[in-house]
Amino acid sequence: MMCRRGTKQIGPPSDTVKPRAVVMSEPKAPIPAPGDTYKGWLFKWTNYIKGYQRRWFVLSNGLLSYYRTQAEMGHTCRGTINLATANIAVEDSCNFVISNGGTQTYHLKASSEVERQRWITALELAKAKAFRMQAESDDSGDESSPPASGQGGGSRNSEVQSTLRTLGSKVEDLSTCNDLIAKHGSALQRSLSELEGVRLEGQTSEKIRQVTERATLFRITSNAMINACRDFLALAQAHSKRWQKALQAEREQRVRLEETLEQLAKQHNHLERAFRGATVLPPSQSNPAIDSKGSAASKGDASDEDEENEFFDACEDVQEFITVPADPKYHRRSGSNVSGISSELGMDDGTTSLDEQSLASNPESPQSQEVVPVRKRRTRIPDKPNYSLNLWSIMKNCIGKELSKIPMPVNFNEPLSMLQRLSEDLEYYELLDRAAKCQNSLEQMCYVAAFTVSSYSTTVHRTGKPFNPLLGETFELDRLQESGYRSLCEQVSHHPPAAAHHAISERGWTLRQEIALASKFRGKYLSIMPLGSIHCIFEKSNNHYTWKKVTTTVHNIIVGKLWIDQSGEIDVVNHRTGDRCHLKFAPYSYFSRDVARKVTGVVTDKDGKAHYVLSGTWDEKMEYSRVMQSSRGGENGADGRQKTVYQTLKAKELWRKTPLPDGAENMYYFSTLALTLNEPEEGIAPTDSRRRPDQRLMEQGRWEEANAEKQRLEEKQRTARREREREANRTSSPTEEAEEVEIASEPSETTYKTDTDETSSDLSLSTETLHGSHPPEYSMEGPFGAPVKSGHPDNYRAMWFERHVDPATGEPTHIYRGGYWEAKEQGNWDSCPDIF
Repeated sequence: MMCRRGTKQIGPPSDTVKPRAVVMSEPKAPIPAPGDTYKGWLFKWTNYIKGYQRRWFVLSNGLLSYYRTQAEMGHTCRGTINLATANIAVEDSCNFVISNGGTQTYHLKASSEVERQRWITALELAKAKAFRMQAESDDSGDESSPPASGQGGGSRNSEVQSTLRTLGSKVEDLSTCNDLIAKHGSALQRSLSELEGVRLEGQTSEKIRQVTERATLFRITSNAMINACRDFLALAQAHSKRWQKALQAEREQRVRLEETLEQLAKQHNHLERAFRGATVLPPSQSNPAIDSKGSAASKGDASDEDEENEFFDACEDVQEFITVPADPKYHRRSGSNVSGISSELGMDDGTTSLDEQSLASNPESPQSQEVVPVRKRRTRIPDKPNYSLNLWSIMKNCIGKELSKIPMPVNFNEPLSMLQRLSEDLEYYELLDRAAKCQNSLEQMCYVAAFTVSSYSTTVHRTGKPFNPLLGETFELDRLQESGYRSLCEQVSHHPPAAAHHAISERGWTLRQEIALASKFRGKYLSIMPLGSIHCIFEKSNNHYTWKKVTTTVHNIIVGKLWIDQSGEIDVVNHRTGDRCHLKFAPYSYFSRDVARKVTGVVTDKDGKAHYVLSGTWDEKMEYSRVMQSSRGGENGADGRQKTVYQTLKAKELWRKTPLPDGAENMYYFSTLALTLNEPEEGIAPTDSRRRPDQRLMEQGRWEEANAEKQRLEEKQRTARREREREANRTSSPTEEAEEVEIASEPSETTYKTDTDETSSDLSLSTETLHGSHPPEYSMEGPFGAPVKSGHPDNYRAMWFERHVDPATGEPTHIYRGGYWEAKEQGNWDSCPDIF
């Protein structure tokens, strides 16, 4: 019987109301003996939608397996967990949890407390037996080569038992000698004490004789103890070498078995895919119209959560569509007939049709190629010191907590702030420059989608945590002369932490966003969920695009090498035309035959008709293919529906990652742009991240001083926040609203105070912010109306950004209100707070 291991089971939250288990009218099974097989029904937690589901569990030979029904026992095992290394924990009267500390966790519910106790007893007995069997197996090595028959295995076991009995007898001898030494030593001590009190001549000779006898006995027993110890040590050393060799042979054999199983699993997966993909779609079934709702439905729930969580199933349905080469008649058309094709396929939206040559790796404009940087930027930073740190000693008490409550030393950081990491989204700004020149909105959508993917290319090796900005901290990225754009970031809120970003280019585009991060530490990995929308507006066409970021997961937090994965889905929406691009970031799968870090996407118009297919990886490149025809057919998805088949032209490149500079592995894997972000500059604001002392000390390799400086900033932040809160409480009065309206109308006369709360993390967010609802402190006016109230608990207002309701998404967001670059030109930073 072949069992497919399931992935990690996510348990129900503690505050979730669990469904009541149905009491089965089945006969009660007796408590099994340690060697018996135990079977029965239990309720297993599946997911938040289905809750607990009834499953048939079988406990045998130290393995706990489960099936959907009893009939599946002969052919389909849904999951198996080895009890030898498992932990069994009781939650309440009917619930208990089994976990192997790795990828498998079963949350189970019995029908009654008595039934739960029967299972717990059976599991504990099976666990003890499995542990003993595993220990005996580990100790069964032999110096000679392993026998080829089962009879040889039995002789090895008998030899081990004989050796253990010999060692046990030696230990008993040592124990006996120890008792004798203690007995005779006490008698000798008493004799010596009596000898000291002797006064008469006759008593002296008698006492000396007694002392001599007892000393002789003590010497004899001591020698026996020494000899027994020598024999035991020699015997243990002789067998230890044999056991080490046998253990090494077992380990090598286990590795070979694991490799063989991996190959078999991949071959099995390949055969299943080949079998399902054997049917060829007839051309007569082609249908250009695409149902966008039907396409989205292919992401629906499978029949059971166990099938969704199995590795094989996960990698089979990564793609939601299939691409095949288009009919050669489309390739024979000349470039002058492209517009005709557009009209024939219904692609004409009133704008100029897409020129294939312009979209395929559109070369840099002559202007951008001839620009010579006015200033030579640095290309290196000091190498990262090799300081050791026990991560588990810090993390073991932090499981399940928000990172905002966890103090972190700079050893886990990289010498950049979160504001600078946010500015790194502009690494491939040329994509937006090229998008601004497009006449066709669908063509422009391809470039915008490639830009959204390119922002993740710098994260593939960046396992260091950026510094969390102080409230009021800013970062400017002035590349107007080199690249034609200016960027400004500001930390606008600390509870919840949020950063606002505004970039404007003289080449016709504006990018703005307000990003907050929610995160959870799960013990083995860390999930980071960016919250907030990103906006890109093109001046010439007035196209307004929005999208959100995907989830970032940092794996191997405790043990192993850290690695980062991006997973989730992005919808890039053009609010003017209704065009949409659906991007899917495939999570890493051990058994997947696809390339790692894969990204796929489809560009559709407002009617849901596909025009372009995007494919690539978020750490290397993105390509596009023009859709000539589309139809339903091919492989079936997880919900049983047929996938969409797109007939496309040859794929052409949209974007490719720039290689990292030499020695990047010693410089935190920084890109060429990242190396320049913390370079000191003249004329920047006093709140700029480049002036942050702890971050500067870390870059210079002075980590102990950086930690001390970080604690100073945290304490200063707490003090300033408490002072503002006291001030806000003192000024609370019926005239408060009138005063705040006056402040909002005259921002230039407002005195801005800073919140320097602890910088332990910027990775938490309330549910209210997650759903985009307005906090009660805010009263919004129309699109881009002035806010009536700050919304911050201590009435803090951002320096360069104001909070408004975005007209496109309806979400409250901070938008740049101007004045920063004018203040820089004048060199007037009097209104800036002292946060460092």
